[in-house]
Amino acid sequence: MIFRTIRAIRFLFLGPVILGFLVLINWITTPGQWWVQWAALGIGIAWVVSLFRVITAVLVAGGIAALVAALRK
Repeated sequence: MIFRTIRAIRFLFLGPVILGFLVLINWITTPGQWWVQWAALGIGIAWVVSLFRVITAVLVAGGIAALVAALRK
C-alpha cells in the first residue's frame, strides 16, 4: 500500500507536467485540432484518483497516530 501511495504522490506532480508537454506538442503540430482534450480527460481522472488515494493515506496515518497517542496516555 505504501508503494501505491508513493506512486500516487509522484503522479500528482508528474501528471500536469505530462499534460503540459502534450499541450505544447498539440499546439505545435496541429493547432486547429485540439486532440489533447482527450488526454487531459484521462490524465485528469487518474489525477483525481491519485489525489483521493493520497488523502486516504494521510487520514489513515493521522488516525493511527492519534490512536497511538491516545493509548500512550
